[in-house]
Amino acid sequence: MHSSKRLSAGTVLMLTLPPLLWAGNAVVGRLMVGHIAPLALSFCRWFFALLALLPFSAVSLWRGRALLRRHWVVLARQGFLGVACYNSIQYVALHTTTPLKVSLITSASPVFVTLLGAALYGESIGAAAWGGSLLSVAGVAVVVTGGHVLRLASLHLASGDLMMLLAVFLWALYTWDLRRNPVALPRLALLAAQVAWGTLFIAPLAAWERWGLGHVTHWSPSVALAIGYVALFASVLAYACWGAAVARVGAQIPSYFGNLAPVFAALLAYGFLGEGIALYHVVGAALIFAGIHVALRGRASAAIPARREAAAGADSLDP
Repeated sequence: MHSSKRLSAGTVLMLTLPPLLWAGNAVVGRLMVGHIAPLALSFCRWFFALLALLPFSAVSLWRGRALLRRHWVVLARQGFLGVACYNSIQYVALHTTTPLKVSLITSASPVFVTLLGAALYGESIGAAAWGGSLLSVAGVAVVVTGGHVLRLASLHLASGDLMMLLAVFLWALYTWDLRRNPVALPRLALLAAQVAWGTLFIAPLAAWERWGLGHVTHWSPSVALAIGYVALFASVLAYACWGAAVARVGAQIPSYFGNLAPVFAALLAYGFLGEGIALYHVVGAALIFAGIHVALRGRASAAIPARREAAAGADSLDP
């Protein structure tokens, strides 16, 4: 059984780096608006992440080629939902919303997974999970309405906020697909297979974005650095740290560290984008985090996924 007593300084570092790097991913996505088209950024991110993963997974992929053939539909579906859809939608959303709102909506994903499990898969969840879900959903409502929840029907919501809600829903589908259709490949090999399929799905969309819509990438050293960051740091390094930490201490403790992402996003957005923090951000964050805490207290009876990465058995990348 995992214990918090195993939280050495190295484990704390491994748990803190991923949310910092993922918050940086949202800020970089916002900074690149007008420099590189969102689908081009998504394609470059995963293409270069795949190149970085292959040296560590090629042998396992070759040994598991029979599984790759047998489960290609499952792997393609998971690559589509977890890599192509989620991450591409996030970069598109950042054109009309802020990194802080993206991170706050994303942080509520555990309860979205819980609610989807109850709605579509007949999962039984307890009172604590329902109470936590309601709190977190209320927090998301505060965030996306800018604090004007009572005027929800008459409000014009930012398209980016609505897109992030869609992205979180698709991630919840991906999480349940991982649970219900596991593929017995080593962690890095499974990840590489999903990333490969996801990159294949993104490629024609990125081509259409470039030659169909005329969205041109303005190549520069800053664009190259941004791609390097999201591919190597926000993807490969963050995944490696998170997976190693989950292996050490289990899923529940990392879920609390994962909630640092919106905090880091707020600090980075203020430092690099000059975006302030409003009262409704604080209220929404408090409701979301309180909801996750309440839901996790009912984890034993509700089997709540602690967070997207942990829910996927640490076999997937957070954006």
